[in-house]
Amino acid sequence: NDVEEIKGLEKCPSLSHLSLAHNKLFAIGGLENLPIKILNLSFNQLEKATGLESLKSLQKLDLSFNKITSLQGLEGHELLETINLESNQISELHELQWMEDLPLLRVLNLLKNPLQEQADYWLWTVFTLLRVTDLDLQKVSVEEKVAAVNKYAPPAEVVAAEDHRTHLVCHMLQPQRILNSTLPGFDASYPMLVLVGPVACGRRELTHRICRQFNNFFRYGPCHTTRAAYFGEENRLDFYFISEEAFEQMVKSGKFIATYKYSGHRYGLGRDTVESIAREGLATCVHLEIEGLRSLKCTHFKPRCILAIPRDKGKYEEHLRRTGLFSRPEIEEAVSRVDMYLQVNQDFPGYFDAVLNTDDLDEAFTELNLLMRMYLGM
Repeated sequence: NDVEEIKGLEKCPSLSHLSLAHNKLFAIGGLENLPIKILNLSFNQLEKATGLESLKSLQKLDLSFNKITSLQGLEGHELLETINLESNQISELHELQWMEDLPLLRVLNLLKNPLQEQADYWLWTVFTLLRVTDLDLQKVSVEEKVAAVNKYAPPAEVVAAEDHRTHLVCHMLQPQRILNSTLPGFDASYPMLVLVGPVACGRRELTHRICRQFNNFFRYGPCHTTRAAYFGEENRLDFYFISEEAFEQMVKSGKFIATYKYSGHRYGLGRDTVESIAREGLATCVHLEIEGLRSLKCTHFKPRCILAIPRDKGKYEEHLRRTGLFSRPEIEEAVSRVDMYLQVNQDFPGYFDAVLNTDDLDEAFTELNLLMRMYLGM
């Protein structure tokens, strides 16, 4: 047919199925508030998907063989189950966002669209539209959905395992030698003490104090980081401050035991750092964010882990603000992570060997001192 504009359907209040395929429609209109469940507008000249907003009963939609470049207009259809967009001109993966919140969408056809040529097309589409079971006339497997999530929004445990795999492989590619940190025995791991908690919660101060108090047993192991030093921090004493390029080279050279990212910066516990302490016959004491601890727990080390956490979030927020080191978004993120740490402690009993309240650092150190004496059998 030669229909160029949809007219006169407002007098069809019971219309549930409509096909206007093989016409010359340039835009969608004239369908306002109709109870249409199945709509076929294939083989037209449509360039946009707008004009469908009021079709709240829509379940199946065929817009194949048009000239559509944007998917805006498909959002908000809570009953929409099937969409056919074959042979259009959709070229950008971000257009999928308009279908992301369709709760019943199960079948989607994007064959013969330019976006299919993008390398990440399949997994990104599966990830963005996890409810879809049939994509481009193929069944989406559970394994593909898991792979998509692991690639674009991996669970923390997957990130840690991948981090460990990277460092293990890179280390194995280097000339091998006997490590002092592997010598305690087959039934005993090299001793390591890790204090974890949100940024500026007091874990740094407690780590240094416990190493001074028990200097015959522990030595502090500075991590490497790509961030700049905060006021009062010293290179080699608090961290090894290095460039992004130097950090990446250390990764490739197998120099790290564990690494993690926090607030846009990278942190890593170096093998040589631990080895130099082990050669002295001492245990390594470090402080990390939980991302680093997860990675470390994937290794052969079995660290004693102590959660240092402020219980008074208002006081903690004020402390962060008074330091003058953190932006408002960084402060908000740090405060929000207090609840995350506490949730981990609640959901995974035994993940931390002990929990310290750092609202008062002197009291926290007294408790930590007692814990270390028990740990060392003193």
